[in-house]
Amino acid sequence: MKYIITIVLTALLSTSMLSQAGVCGNFHKKYCVLEKAKGEKWQYNAQSKSGLFNQGMVSKLRCVIYKNMDYRISVCCETVLGDKVSYKIFDSRTNEMLFDNAAAENTQIFEFQSVSTRQLVIEVVVPQGATEKDKHKSSDAACVGLLIEHKITDKQGFSQY
Repeated sequence: MKYIITIVLTALLSTSMLSQAGVCGNFHKKYCVLEKAKGEKWQYNAQSKSGLFNQGMVSKLRCVIYKNMDYRISVCCETVLGDKVSYKIFDSRTNEMLFDNAAAENTQIFEFQSVSTRQLVIEVVVPQGATEKDKHKSSDAACVGLLIEHKITDKQGFSQY
């Protein structure tokens, strides 16, 4: 009997997770992709995520960045949100704010170079009243994607001997 209950619960949880992933699961892979300039070697980072956000929702994602790597963080959302999604990046140890897109003309892309390995917290905010009315879609929620890409930092200066 316990075996059957375990199987049923597992099936229900799997179905729930798949349906949730089906709504916005790969949104960042489809809509946050940037045109790559010739020779750029940006690679997809598995810490990237997508989710369904309600108005007024704040969500945080913890990620690890590594020394001697360049990173590009892109936030994208469904058109009903326009450019109203904001995000901030914090050092998780010191809680120091490292970037706020509201202070950078609401840019949805942030590139930086990491000089040390550390954990970051990326806070994404969909403000209350952010969605526009659309009779074909619920105005309470929309998909938001957070795409993290990385590449090895280019060597600069003369070679060390």
